[in-house]
Amino acid sequence: MATRLRRSYRFALRSSLLIALIFAFVLGIFLYFSHVFDGTLLLLATVILFLISFLILQIRIEKFIYKRIKQIYDDVALLESSTLSSDPITTDMRTLTEEIEKFAKDKKVEIDTLRVREEYRKDFLGNVSHELKTPLFTVQGYIETLLDGAMNDKNVRKKYLQRASKGVDRLIYIVKDLDLITKLEVGELNLEEEDFNIVELIQNIFDQLEMKAEKKNIVLTFDMNYTQPIQVFADKEKIEQVITNLLVNSIKYGRRDGTTEVSVENLIKNKVIVRITDNGEGIPRRYIPRIFERFYRVDQSGSRKEGGSGLGLAIVKHIIEAHEEKIYVESEIGVGSEFSFTLEKTKIAS
Repeated sequence: MATRLRRSYRFALRSSLLIALIFAFVLGIFLYFSHVFDGTLLLLATVILFLISFLILQIRIEKFIYKRIKQIYDDVALLESSTLSSDPITTDMRTLTEEIEKFAKDKKVEIDTLRVREEYRKDFLGNVSHELKTPLFTVQGYIETLLDGAMNDKNVRKKYLQRASKGVDRLIYIVKDLDLITKLEVGELNLEEEDFNIVELIQNIFDQLEMKAEKKNIVLTFDMNYTQPIQVFADKEKIEQVITNLLVNSIKYGRRDGTTEVSVENLIKNKVIVRITDNGEGIPRRYIPRIFERFYRVDQSGSRKEGGSGLGLAIVKHIIEAHEEKIYVESEIGVGSEFSFTLEKTKIAS
């Protein structure tokens, strides 16, 4: 496509006017002291100089734009800029400068974003390989031991196969969570929203996690006796996963003989907020902005002993955001943590 020119006469006009005025002033003084002052001659000479200056300047500006600045547009076109390459070249230097500066800022943002993504990609690949490596090596170790002769001992064979099976289960758990969070991030997982009683759902999750909590003598409880159902409109299965992940974390990092309390409160007319509060070890303030990142662990050693895929909180965040809701975290070392998220209430038919 031929390059188009969007002419601007502002610079040439102002420059020519300035030259003509200076010329008129100097010539007027000269004629006055020479005692041959002629106003008509002065005006005519000034107008002629103005026109000549304007034409010369405008032509030179346009040639300069095409020979020099056009190269910038061509370079920009190679970078597929939508802000410069699609527009005609302007001879207005101020407009051109603004466009180039805007382009430079946009590209800087893009470069910074790419740099952050590259760092994130490296961290993600490192974390995935680390998370998968441990159970893979565990399974490999037990199988090789069995192949080396341990399978002849019935008791050892059963024990090692059970341990290898646990390693495979952990691999499946990590892969399933990776698949889920990938679908959530790219928007491929559709929400199946429905009306349901959030209190009843929480009680069912309490029942499922009762044995896990009993191992640390942690009590799962409501903040009060909810005698009336609280109806919300959301994807029941996904919200169940959110609450389960948060409760499992509260048990995992909770204090032995502690308590995890859940409350469901009215926030505004059409919203409720679900709060999950424990009296565990708490999260250092500097780590809170990163706890929803994939595979990010506050306590590297302790969290690995407890198991899990390292994706639980990342999944929680994506599910809540998929509902166009908000999740909040408050924590204090030695006091405990509170995770809370909002949900839409069921609309009452009029």
